[in-house]
Amino acid sequence: MQQRLFLIDSYGFIFRAYHARARTKAPPMRTSTGISTEAVFIFNNMIRKLTKSFEPEYMAAIFESIGKTKREEEFADYKANRAEMPQDLPAQIGYVRQLLGAMNIPSCSSPATKPTT
Repeated sequence: MQQRLFLIDSYGFIFRAYHARARTKAPPMRTSTGISTEAVFIFNNMIRKLTKSFEPEYMAAIFESIGKTKREEEFADYKANRAEMPQDLPAQIGYVRQLLGAMNIPSCSSPATKPTT
C-alpha cells in the first residue's frame, strides 16, 4: 500500500475557514475576552475531517513566505484581486500554528527570495 503525504495550504485553509462563518451569516465567534476564534475553530474541523476521511500517513502545513516573492516581483497583478486581510484574522494565525503543534503536524515556510537578475 502506498503511503500518502498531505501538504496543507495553510493560508488557503485559514482564509476559507474564516470566510465560511461569514458566508453562513453566523455571528462572529469570540472568547469571553473578545478574541476572534472562528478561523481557528473551523481550521481545526477542516484538518480533523481531512484526517478522518483520507487517513494520510504524513501531513505538513505549509505557510507562504512573508514579504515579496519572485512571482510578485515578476507579475505585479499576482494578488491584484485579493482583498486585504480582515483585521481580526492575523491574531488567529498564531493560534492556528499552536493548534498545528498540538496536533503534531509540522509546519514549514521559507523566507521570500528576491528575483535573480
